[in-house]
Amino acid sequence: MKVALIKIILYISACLPLQVSHGLGFLVGWGLFLFPNHSRRITRINIALCLPALSASEQRNLVRRTLIEMGKTIFEVGALWLRPGGNTLRLIKQVQGKELVDTALSTGKGVILAAPHQGAWEAAGLYCSAHYGISCLYRPLKMQQLDALVTRARGRMGGQYVPANTDGIRTLYKSLKQGNAVAMLPDQEPLEGTGVFAPFFGVPAYSMVFLGRLAAKSGAPIIFAWCERRSWGRGYNLHFREAPASAHSADTLEAARANNQAVEDCARTNLAQYQWSYRRFRRRPEGEQEYY
Repeated sequence: MKVALIKIILYISACLPLQVSHGLGFLVGWGLFLFPNHSRRITRINIALCLPALSASEQRNLVRRTLIEMGKTIFEVGALWLRPGGNTLRLIKQVQGKELVDTALSTGKGVILAAPHQGAWEAAGLYCSAHYGISCLYRPLKMQQLDALVTRARGRMGGQYVPANTDGIRTLYKSLKQGNAVAMLPDQEPLEGTGVFAPFFGVPAYSMVFLGRLAAKSGAPIIFAWCERRSWGRGYNLHFREAPASAHSADTLEAARANNQAVEDCARTNLAQYQWSYRRFRRRPEGEQEYY
């Protein structure tokens, strides 16, 4: 029943103009802000931890705007996943830094596209699938019927989505060796025993080391990509930005620090569009108190 309801919402939202979808998301976001719920609580905690210099009223305003953007995320995925590919790509109105990816691919070492939870990351993935045929790691959803729909939607533009396991990792190394593009979410908490604690907005966060290791071993450059929502449902602006040189360090902690800083820099371009509702600090260093 739950899967059926989600599918109905997706198909309905896919038929709506993006302005209407984002308008509905605005209303849902206000509801999330006004009434107690899990997303509001996590967002408040994360913003207080990461942006302590903001006043109480500034933090409250950012929580409200963040939840509104979260509402837009919920209602825009129908258009991004289910519309014909050309129609979806036309929602991206401006692309900045594309030459960075083109230059990286011309070296023959491939390129690693790191797409944090910033703005419409699904739109960024679709653009990169269509233009670069990315191989991308993902974690399968628990609801198998919905997972099949999402996998087909994400892969319909030419991208290859592979599970985040040993076989998937091999696929990424093979793709880079062939000079192709791969992609991943750099700010997703890794499985226990596969990461290190590195600062994110000054707070120790359990962070992946795979991104740095992949870059160090393959020699492929890392380029960060995020899709910023334009106001009033007027589409998206896609941004590409080079990672700092230390993100390619063979020192896993140094690389993790650099990649976290790069994610932070992306987030600061539009703080409200970062996914503050994600439990980024769920796992704590030994002896530290839990936040959630």
